[in-house]
Amino acid sequence: MNSKIKEILQDTIESIKGTDQDFTTGKLGRAIFLLAVPMVLEMAMESVFAVVDIFFVSKLGSDAVATVGITESVMTLLYAISLGLGMGTTALIARRVGEGKMKEASVTAAQSILLGFILSIPIAIAGIYFAPDLLELMGSSKEMIESGFRYPQIVIGFNIVIMLLFIINSIFRGAGDAALSMRILWVSNFINIVLDPCLIFGLGPFPELGIAGAATATVIGRGTGVIFQLYLLFNRKHRIEIIPSDFKLRVKLMLKLIRLSLGGIGQFLISTTSWIGLVRIMSTFGSSVLAGYTIAIRILIFSLLPSWGLSNAASTMVGQNLGAKKPDRAERSVIITAKINFIFLTMVTVIFLIFPAELIRIFTPDPGVIKAGTEALRFISFVLPFYAIGMVMIQALNGSGDTKTPTIINFFCFWLTELPVAYILSMKLGFHSHGVYLAIILADIMIATIGIIVFRRGKWKLKVV
Repeated sequence: MNSKIKEILQDTIESIKGTDQDFTTGKLGRAIFLLAVPMVLEMAMESVFAVVDIFFVSKLGSDAVATVGITESVMTLLYAISLGLGMGTTALIARRVGEGKMKEASVTAAQSILLGFILSIPIAIAGIYFAPDLLELMGSSKEMIESGFRYPQIVIGFNIVIMLLFIINSIFRGAGDAALSMRILWVSNFINIVLDPCLIFGLGPFPELGIAGAATATVIGRGTGVIFQLYLLFNRKHRIEIIPSDFKLRVKLMLKLIRLSLGGIGQFLISTTSWIGLVRIMSTFGSSVLAGYTIAIRILIFSLLPSWGLSNAASTMVGQNLGAKKPDRAERSVIITAKINFIFLTMVTVIFLIFPAELIRIFTPDPGVIKAGTEALRFISFVLPFYAIGMVMIQALNGSGDTKTPTIINFFCFWLTELPVAYILSMKLGFHSHGVYLAIILADIMIATIGIIVFRRGKWKLKVV
């Protein structure tokens, strides 16, 4: 028993420090563990930031929280593009690494960075000039727009730091350098968390910027992370080693990356536009309900991001092992990861069902917001065990390079089911916010069920990228 504990501790230390492990050989459980630990810790830090950020913003009142919630719903479009590009990048790089083609992997990494930079420019222009219009479109009051438009203006205007942070971390994950992604996000979010109260409330020598301070802290923290990433890519001491000539436009490779990423972008655009639709529906029930919903979602993100880390590990394992012509090993890695994720989120569900009000009360003393947030957290937590399985299955398909099938699944479950059901239940049948929660539960159960069926068919094993 002592030797087993010692072995786990040694593997944990190795995974955090960085490992040279070949994930296509050796014990499967150990390979998953070495990949998953830094990815889970990376996402755990991201979830800590999400909660801490809304904690400080909540001190400015429910209007500020609602403004952040509305901005985040719009920002999910940017996240969709960033994560979609990252998904395509991870799949291509993992496959090249599994095949032993490291130079091709490095060139792919450079092309993905170039593509992200190009796409960030029009988004920045739109954010700078149309921030008040975006808030108005999403149902913000005149007072919310006047006091909070700087938040979306800054965050969207400097979207390049978010875009590149996501893409480059996907490069490291695809290569198996998960510890690098973890360290970068730790540094980025630590800076963000420290600067948040300083810039929001004007602590010490810092100016008091209010809600704009939260946006400024985000840009500085994540911008620092991007600088760190680029340093690691160019210092030629890791699996991916980029040189300036790698940024020369490779049309054929760029088109392949775009085609592969379009499925990922489509997935996230479908899910995030559905999310925007839900926020728009919730905004009709008042700022207290929307603020409670926003806080509840942030708490849910706190639990889901570590699970995304596990799913990312499954994606990398699938890509590298398919590249190494080991489809059975890829399949076993997904099944093991799904079981672990299910157990974890089941335990989280129990906590959320027992202590929902106590968790919401950490962020706000407002009785109306606490009541709304408690209902949201209690309702939505029921679906987390299903979500655990669904996210692993979908990421496994993405890791194989089959981004089209998950896009179809998302389209059916979110656009054709979640949004119409939420609208009918909440606006037509009088369920109000409860109608939105029931629609979310239905959609996630469907994704898990369909994901399992598609995965078991096994066509993803034959995908060529």
